[in-house]
Amino acid sequence: MTDTPGWSSPDQPHQQQPQQPPPGYYAPPPPGGQPTIKPGVIPLRPLTVGEIVDGAVGTMRRHPKLIIGAAAVVAAVTQVLGLLVQLPFLDDLTSVAAIDPNTVTQEEAVDRLTSGLTGFFTGTLLSALLILLGTVFLSGFVTVVVGRAVLGQPVTFGEAWEEFKPRLLPLLGATLLFGLVVTVGVILCIVPGIWLSVLFGLVTPALVLERCGVRTAFGRSRTLVRGAWWRTFGILLLASVISAIINWIIGIPFGLLGAATTGFSSDPTAALSTGSLVLSTIGAIIASTITLPFTAAVTVLVYVDRRMRAEGMDIELQRAAGHGGL
Repeated sequence: MTDTPGWSSPDQPHQQQPQQPPPGYYAPPPPGGQPTIKPGVIPLRPLTVGEIVDGAVGTMRRHPKLIIGAAAVVAAVTQVLGLLVQLPFLDDLTSVAAIDPNTVTQEEAVDRLTSGLTGFFTGTLLSALLILLGTVFLSGFVTVVVGRAVLGQPVTFGEAWEEFKPRLLPLLGATLLFGLVVTVGVILCIVPGIWLSVLFGLVTPALVLERCGVRTAFGRSRTLVRGAWWRTFGILLLASVISAIINWIIGIPFGLLGAATTGFSSDPTAALSTGSLVLSTIGAIIASTITLPFTAAVTVLVYVDRRMRAEGMDIELQRAAGHGGL
């Protein structure tokens, strides 16, 4: 994947181009056709939704130490640091939740509310930045691993890191730009925000695998999603729903344990106790270890599927697999 042109885009003239798909080449071949080539986690032909989800899970199973291990470290570091950042502001937030309008004046209530919310938003912002950095690293790292898994190629942590390292800063910039674009779309109206998030949802795999610039990656995502927005939206939404269900299931026991530490108190400040927050953080680490690489892998496979459907990339991937990989 480092020296051959398997992931190059069609607008890179110095690279060997994948052959264009024949008319009507937008669905898996019917049963009884030529045998499917499957050197890795997916068959090298246009994919069904089930094959995309199965390919994401299969990649995690094939490289558990690499993907789950990296995800666990990233989740633990970001969540623990995020908790430590928020703890200094915990007293301020607790004081806001404990405001009793019958015992304090309006001026005192406003002062405590302003102080508490300022501390809360400061801690939340710092925590969000840490999570963003961790997510950017993990999504790019998983992209490299999935790119190898598509062809059934072994990969070590060092190899994946060396391949991804030059793309880390561009990916961070692309992620920040993506967030800004989607935020503006949401502010203008929720629908444009959703539309833009899907239209540019394949920026990460385009930037990492094609080794292009930030602007080119946005253009590549737009080109690949164009004409298949609803299908792309549906698959990404399905991955998000699956992740949300996993988060909910894992969060239930930790939420109950957190409530038990406070004696199932109805006091609104009880949920802000250190013990409850620590248990919540542990649950978030476990859930993120599963859901973050899963959604990243699904996104990469959607990108691969779009390239096979729109650009005949399966022909190039089959050639690359036959010659020992990209």
